[in-house]
Amino acid sequence: MGVITFSEEYTYSIPPARLFKASVLDSHYLNFMQVIIVVTSIFSFPWTCIAGKNFSYLKYKIDELNEETYTYNYTVIEGDALSANLEKISYEVKFETSPSGGTVAKMTNTYCTVGDFAIKEEEVKAGKEKALGMYKAVEAYLVQNPDVYA
Repeated sequence: MGVITFSEEYTYSIPPARLFKASVLDSHYLNFMQVIIVVTSIFSFPWTCIAGKNFSYLKYKIDELNEETYTYNYTVIEGDALSANLEKISYEVKFETSPSGGTVAKMTNTYCTVGDFAIKEEEVKAGKEKALGMYKAVEAYLVQNPDVYA
C-alpha cells in the first residue's frame, strides 16, 4: 500500500465559527438549492471523482469532529469515488482565524493506494477544485445572508 498526502491552505472572508457550523455541522440543513444556484453562477462543472467519472455514492466515517478547534477529519471507505487502485481517502480540515477575521482553512488529503499505484497531483487537482467550490458556495451564501449562523 502506498500513501500520498497533499496539503493546502485556503482563505475565506467568513469567520471560522460560521464557516465550520455551516459547512460541517449543519451542511445538511442549508438550503441546497441556494448553494447550487451560487455554485452554478460561479463555477461550471459536473460532479466527478478523481478519475473524471461521475459517481453516485460514497461511504465515509468521521474520525474527528471538534467544535472547539473547528477540526473535521473523515475517511472515505467505500463508493464510486474510490477506484480499484484506492483503498481509502482521508481528509483533515481545520479552520483557524485569519488576521483579517476571516478563516484560514488548512486541508490535508491522504490517499492510500493499492499496490504500487501512484497518484499524481494533477490527477487530484480537479477533484480538490470541485470540493473547494462547495466551500466557496457556502461562503457566498453566508456573505449574502449575514444573520445565518451568526
